[in-house]
Amino acid sequence: MKSIVIAPHPDDEVLGVAGTILRRKSEGGDVAWVIVTGMAGNNLYENSQLESRRSEILKIKKLLTFDKVYELNLPAAKLDKIPSAEIVDLIHKIFLDYEPGEIFVPHPSDVHSDHRIVFDCAISASKWFRCPSIKRILAYETLSETEFSAKKNCQFIPNFFINIEKFLESKLNAMDIYKSELLPHPFPRSLEAMRALATLRGSTSGFIAAEAFELIKEVN
Repeated sequence: MKSIVIAPHPDDEVLGVAGTILRRKSEGGDVAWVIVTGMAGNNLYENSQLESRRSEILKIKKLLTFDKVYELNLPAAKLDKIPSAEIVDLIHKIFLDYEPGEIFVPHPSDVHSDHRIVFDCAISASKWFRCPSIKRILAYETLSETEFSAKKNCQFIPNFFINIEKFLESKLNAMDIYKSELLPHPFPRSLEAMRALATLRGSTSGFIAAEAFELIKEVN
C-alpha cells in the first residue's frame, strides 16, 4: 500500500509519523510527503533561514527515504486567508497523481489553525468518488499542538498503534535536524518529550515504543 503524509509545516511529519514512515519503508512500501506551507515569499524570513530550511528538508527526505515530496509553499499561519477550495484542489491533484492507499493527516483538535484547515481540506479531497485509491485515513498527534487542545467535544483519542521500537532512535535523529524547532525539556518539542510519548504509547499498546493515531476511516 502506498502511503502519503500530509504535514502542515516541516517537522510535523517527524513528530507524528517518522517511526511509521521508516517502518513502512522497511516493509517495502512507498511513502510520499506533502509539505503544505513554506517560508518562500514571506518577508519575515532572512535568506539564511530559507537556505537552512531547504537544507533541513533535503536531509529529512534522505533520512526518511521518501519516494516523492510535494511542496505547496502556501504561507505558514495564513491558511485561513486562502479559500479552502483552492487548498482542496491542490491536495486532490496530489492524491490523483500519487494514488495513495493510506494517508496521514494532522488531528482536527490541534491548536494551530493550519493543522485544522489541512485536516478539513485533506478529508474533503479524499472522498471516495474523488480519490478511490484511499482505503485508510489516520490522524497523527503533533507535540505542542495536539495535547494543548481545549476542545471538549474534539480530543485526540488514539485507537490505532504502530510499533516503532526499531525506528525510535532514527526518529529522534530526524527531529534533531530541525534544531531551530527544538528546545530543552520540558518544552514539548524536545527529544526527551518525544521519547516519553513513544514510551507511553508503547505502554498502552504492548510495545517498547509506538506511535499512536486516531483511525478516521478504513475501507475493506
